[in-house]
Amino acid sequence: MKIVILMLTLAATANAAETAGYGVSVLTADMLRPEYHARGTTYVEAIRGEEYSLRLTNPSPYRVGVALSVDGLNTIDGKHSDAAHAAKWVLQPYESTVISGWQVNESTARRFFFTGERNSYGAALGQSDNLGVIEAVFYREKHREISVYAPRKDAAAAPKAQSGAEPSDDYAATGMGQQADNDVRLVDIDLESRPVASVRIRYEFRPELMRLGVLTADPLQRRERATGFCPEPISLRRQ
Repeated sequence: MKIVILMLTLAATANAAETAGYGVSVLTADMLRPEYHARGTTYVEAIRGEEYSLRLTNPSPYRVGVALSVDGLNTIDGKHSDAAHAAKWVLQPYESTVISGWQVNESTARRFFFTGERNSYGAALGQSDNLGVIEAVFYREKHREISVYAPRKDAAAAPKAQSGAEPSDDYAATGMGQQADNDVRLVDIDLESRPVASVRIRYEFRPELMRLGVLTADPLQRRERATGFCPEPISLRRQ
């Protein structure tokens, strides 16, 4: 399987929701967001209005192509496609890479940020069926030869499609934020036809995570706020 792929070369350390070491994790302010595991799903709490980035990790001695989608849309070209035919990020052996936003051309990205469904990039494209999901699918390289091509022009946007549910700002989604410099180059790489790993993260605002039972009220927080003496009544303070 030969696919044209965008390649990013940003080094970072690894720590992620992972399968056999292949991983994707969510960062805000360069810090890992805590992950919660329930019913076989990995959840992350979204903070409304906060920018975030995604760290991809390749633990293998092979180059890999990673189909990375946010809200069901490819982070390279904004298309809603299957992972096998999607444009992919390329990671070198044992490399981790940070993706900070939607790639819009060969030198610019628009930052990810948590928002409600109505203000999301997916809703703007009419693609609101897969909001709240981050997924990375990893494919291993067959051969090491690499040919470099000229950078492509602006990435194409996905065509608008009708969604069955009306977007709600009670639920988390991802918007297109400020522009950021992010140079990429186009390469050609021969990948295996079957993925070696697929990692999926669900993200939601705290009230929805509590409704799902992923987060619960912590009695230790109440105990940490406790005091030894009751506050003095106002009537006694005046005497």
